[in-house]
Amino acid sequence: MAKILVVAEQQAGQLKKSTLAAVTMARQIGAKVGGGFSIAVIGKGVGGVAEALQGYGAEAVLVADQGVFEHYLAEPFTAAVADAVAQAGADFVITPAGTFGKDLMPRVAARLSAGMVADCTGLAEGDALAYKRPMYAGNVIATVKVTTPKTVITVRPSELDAADKTGGTSPVTALSTSPAAGGARFVNYELTESERPELTEADVVVSGGRGLKDGPTFWQMMNPLADAFGAAIGATRAVVDSFPEVPNDMQVGQTGKVVAPKLYVAVAVSGAIQHLAGMKNSKTIVAINKDGDAPIFQVADYGLVADAFKVLPELVEKVKAARS
Repeated sequence: MAKILVVAEQQAGQLKKSTLAAVTMARQIGAKVGGGFSIAVIGKGVGGVAEALQGYGAEAVLVADQGVFEHYLAEPFTAAVADAVAQAGADFVITPAGTFGKDLMPRVAARLSAGMVADCTGLAEGDALAYKRPMYAGNVIATVKVTTPKTVITVRPSELDAADKTGGTSPVTALSTSPAAGGARFVNYELTESERPELTEADVVVSGGRGLKDGPTFWQMMNPLADAFGAAIGATRAVVDSFPEVPNDMQVGQTGKVVAPKLYVAVAVSGAIQHLAGMKNSKTIVAINKDGDAPIFQVADYGLVADAFKVLPELVEKVKAARS
């Protein structure tokens, strides 16, 4: 029977819902090879995170609640995950493929001498345990097998459904770990303050492209649309590279953030392959572009060939009226 460990992602004591995609992967692996899963929660003041993870079927929730984990640093977190693997007797270690997982898990794999599957999108069909992951901006799906005794996996949350609660409670156990602070130290964390939903967590995302001309115009057009939908705002790489007023943490795409909201509205976005790799799994895609041959229309569920500057104000008013 295999043992699986999910490393929860949290920020400021709040569980990231991307963790529930990792729980889904843990359930799928457990169903294929037999065995249950535990969840590791690492941070400071994370009792609420452990509580939020009740009801998902974990055999145990291992909690490392210490001052050294107040802010993410790779070295102490790597040591804590390695200790959690040992305490849980885990054969598989899984976490979401966000900035947290992409920085942490390769170090964990090296620490454990384990093979790693990055950006896993699901399990391959067949009796043998193999993993699917995208290559070449999602144009090729590779099938990967791991032959080491332990396997480290980061899962792409946009490709997996969030796990539903199955009921029951999971015993909460203190994780026995006391890592040194390491060579790096926390200096400062500059968080972008916004009343809008976080881009990777939002149910609705509105994104603007270079067709919006410049930074001030981008915000002038996108803010009212996001307000009408209660949405997060994204942008293409061309926008964050060309418009100084648009920060790069808003970039959606292969080299930015991967999102899969219930609704994605692309405004003046041409649909370069790098951008499509970051949003094509959205449940419903709406594209507004004056170029009827723009590649974005190939993945859009609804398309409007029109000048965004003319139709967006009308769309905002209609959305507001429908939601009022």
